[in-house]
Amino acid sequence: MLRSTSKPTNKKTHQHTAKQTVQKKRVVTKTKRSMSTIKVSPAHAEAKAVLDHFGIKPEHPGIQIGQEVIPTNGRVVEIKNPTTGEVISTVRMANAADYHAHIGKLDQKRKEWALCPAPKRGEIVRQIGDAIRVEKENLAKIISMEMGKIYQESLGEVQEGIDICDFAVGLSRQIGGSVFPSERDEHFMMERWHPHTGNVAIITAFNFPFAVYFWNNALSMICGDTFLFKPAPSGSLIGIAATKIVNDVLAKHGYESISGLFLGEGDVGSAIAKDTKNSLVSFTGSTNVGRQVGVDVAQRFGNRILELGGNNAVFVFPDADLDMAVRSALFSAVGTAGQRCTSLRRLYIHEDVYDQVVDALEAAYKGVQIGDPLIQGTLCGPLNNVNAVEAFEKAVKQVPLEGGKIRYGGTRVQGAKGNFVVPAIAEMPVDAPLVKQELFAPVLYTMKFKTMSEAIKLNNEVDHGLSSAIFTRNQAAIYQWTGATGSDCGIANVNIGTSGAEIGGAFGGNKHTGGDRESGSDAWKQYARRQTITINHSKALPLAQGIVFDVSSSAQGDAKYLPHPCFDM
Repeated sequence: MLRSTSKPTNKKTHQHTAKQTVQKKRVVTKTKRSMSTIKVSPAHAEAKAVLDHFGIKPEHPGIQIGQEVIPTNGRVVEIKNPTTGEVISTVRMANAADYHAHIGKLDQKRKEWALCPAPKRGEIVRQIGDAIRVEKENLAKIISMEMGKIYQESLGEVQEGIDICDFAVGLSRQIGGSVFPSERDEHFMMERWHPHTGNVAIITAFNFPFAVYFWNNALSMICGDTFLFKPAPSGSLIGIAATKIVNDVLAKHGYESISGLFLGEGDVGSAIAKDTKNSLVSFTGSTNVGRQVGVDVAQRFGNRILELGGNNAVFVFPDADLDMAVRSALFSAVGTAGQRCTSLRRLYIHEDVYDQVVDALEAAYKGVQIGDPLIQGTLCGPLNNVNAVEAFEKAVKQVPLEGGKIRYGGTRVQGAKGNFVVPAIAEMPVDAPLVKQELFAPVLYTMKFKTMSEAIKLNNEVDHGLSSAIFTRNQAAIYQWTGATGSDCGIANVNIGTSGAEIGGAFGGNKHTGGDRESGSDAWKQYARRQTITINHSKALPLAQGIVFDVSSSAQGDAKYLPHPCFDM
């Protein structure tokens, strides 16, 4: 094992790297890779069968309310496989006019659903979770084919949907308000949680189209909300499949019309944000778009959840388990081809162990198999689209201009049809402007630091505040890092990377990340409407704060309030 004084890589890593070297054209140089020996999984050719299984039509309409699939009038968008560049399917998107014409259909059973007891709603969510379990592999294939993440990660994303359903089932029997003591005699105060008076609108990004949808809709359902789903256009197919599972279960219980799917582009997203029919808008995406969504929702005094970008950092101290730190950094930086909001962007390594860690990290990167996400053993699939590839290349070109150098990778994969790049390691000065900018691509910036106070300063000086981590065994450092003056991120990990959150904790970040929370803990409260109630069960009318407002003692005369006899107790 690689420790602070051991060899730069373990035996297993050396064996794997040697194997890669023997299999020529897998690793050509430390900056070039060839896809000529990588086969494309037959599953891509079988995509149509998986799509047919979920009722996805060759040119699927853009709106579904319950079991009703509604023709739309937007442009036809080709859904391309980022692995092969081939068109998987097409979708006739909805436009803003289509949205406004049909959004009212979610009102049909709003009151009936709101009055359904929460445990009964929880039972429906349980059945949805079970339905997802049955389709887990098929759903994961769609995610891998449409988004490009490796199959293991796609399975994990579907499992996340199952997990939040299980979590929500438990919550359905625990949604309760507190009872508070009143300062007034024979009074008591309480709070209740009710469904929102309008819809919960769920707008998701391309990278986690399934999990984030269920983070929101599972909690919406147990809270008694109607809800709608607008995935990113490149997440349309998994959006259709997920909606079918949800609506099929809801239909068995007579509540199919509480769920809607709107496949659309920016005009539909804008219409959703501005629409007063949507009490809560949950938006996951870029900071720039999220800023506008936040403004649109705030202008009409709506509620919003903003889950935006991240520029996440890890700090490796000399006393850390360096092998663990390297393996963790590898997954956090390369997992999902660097396209997670929690992906590791900035790796700060203490100057005493910097060379040792970077050498080990480069060796680990050389062992990463780039290729078809549906082939076992692939650890890095394609980027989702051409724009991401261009952003990757632009960042790589900027590195030497800001005093850095590319230590490994940084090129497109030669001969590949899809959006494949070689994940890059870039050694940078700590003050380089580039490292303070979010990049949704696999470029990892490595830098040196000296002290804990410097680490906290470097972590907190960027605009985003999503995920962060330190690797150390020092207890004092751990408490400082997780304390009030430590990391300013919503997630502050110790001896674990920035990626891979569990549903039990509330997920989200601060500053330009949005400031809101989804998934676990008490995030469910955002999907309900809080009501404070004060009940007077006396014959008197004492006012709060001891205020006296007695007409009988005023100059108005001797008029008095007399309780009606029917209320005598």
